[in-house]
Amino acid sequence: MADFVRDVMTPGVVAVRPDASLVEAAQLMRAQDIGDVLVAADGQVVGVLTDRDIALRAVADGADPLTVSAEAVCTPNPVVVAPDDPVSEAVGLMRDHAVRRLPVVEDGHPVGMVSLGDLALSQDPSSALADISRADPDSWPGIHQA
Repeated sequence: MADFVRDVMTPGVVAVRPDASLVEAAQLMRAQDIGDVLVAADGQVVGVLTDRDIALRAVADGADPLTVSAEAVCTPNPVVVAPDDPVSEAVGLMRDHAVRRLPVVEDGHPVGMVSLGDLALSQDPSSALADISRADPDSWPGIHQA
């Protein structure tokens, strides 16, 4: 079992500028096969944008995803962890704030993400959530990756 966030996090970050359109963010998510991107300005995290945010906070309201910015829809000022924080800290933050992902920030700069799936793989590799997290994602028929 891992002790520190750095041992379970997914290193590296995928980020968009605050003024990026939701279409740009969604295309990046598709290309990277991920469900969220950081919204960052000058190397600092200003928000987290998920595929669910795009669907529920913009598209469901009839907003044009070509004209709405990532910053307008993201969760601002997200809760973050540091790579040297104990895994238990990440678990507690996710529980307390009802989030499934935490940006990992070191010296003010994003260095990775830790997800509920990452923690499941670390804490209980034989759990159903760990199995799901390990599985290859489904591809959608008729949709071609860019």
